[in-house]
Amino acid sequence: MVRFFKGLVLLPVAILVVLLAVANREAVRLSFDPFSPEAPVFSLTLPLYVVLFVAVALGIVVGGVGAWLGQGDSRRKSRERRREIRRLEGETARLRTYAPAPETTAPYGAAGSRAALPAPR
Repeated sequence: MVRFFKGLVLLPVAILVVLLAVANREAVRLSFDPFSPEAPVFSLTLPLYVVLFVAVALGIVVGGVGAWLGQGDSRRKSRERRREIRRLEGETARLRTYAPAPETTAPYGAAGSRAALPAPR
């Protein structure tokens, strides 16, 4: 079902991208030299759709890097919590090996094999 909806969204987007590329085939000069507009030293002549696609791709990459850097605190907390969970699981397993065997009689009446915890000090 998700695959169907993904296709339902991506197919029109793909059609729009192809139409944009076909409609904007004219060559434009992309200049990287702001100081000499008449005869730039660093310039490329590319179709307009290539310039647009590269700009969009660069924006996606920069946005992804920014989001990744912004989530650093969350990833650090997650790593710390995973370490704490592993430590506590190891401690629990170690303590279970030293735990006394449960009594077969029910010392507290109808409670069965459950025992009350000692009061905190």
